Amino acid sequence: MRVIDEKGKQVGVLSVPEALKKAKKAELDLVEIAPKAKPPVTKIIDFGKFKYQEEKRLKKAKIRAKAAEVKEIRFSPFIGEADYNTRLERVNEFLGDGDKARLVVKFKGRQMGSKQFGYNLLKRVLEEVKTEVNIDMEPKFLGRHLVMVISPMSKNKTKNENKTKIKNKKKPDKKA
Repeated sequence: MRVIDEKGKQVGVLSVPEALKKAKKAELDLVEIAPKAKPPVTKIIDFGKFKYQEEKRLKKAKIRAKAAEVKEIRFSPFIGEADYNTRLERVNEFLGDGDKARLVVKFKGRQMGSKQFGYNLLKRVLEEVKTEVNIDMEPKFLGRHLVMVISPMSKNKTKNENKTKIKNKKKPDKKA
């Protein structure tokens, strides 16, 4: 197994008994860091200190990975223009914050006979949203509700797509 000493320097590849002797000599513990590596990596360190560092690293990673919340915006199939614009602003606000948006068109009574208006409304919302979006869930009926989930296009994907578009553009032929 590959052994790293308490200062972070590589000791080399040692057998298990040799590594344990080095750890006892330093009055520390031998902790396996990467068991799946070939050869497995171990470190001579105080186990309590190691656990503390791991918890700290996991906490930091958890803070960075902000889970996107799903925010719900409700429409009716025959919504007024002012109400529609207000809700569209909210959708843009949620997507701008990096949250997902669940768009719900709620049908009442005889409106169920006019399902196409709900699909048209969701299509209109998609066309008028300011940011590029991914459709996480296509529009589908759940009881009397037509539901669709959208999320903002991640910045990394957008950059990669732009790069591929630039690469795929042909250079103009210079014929004189």
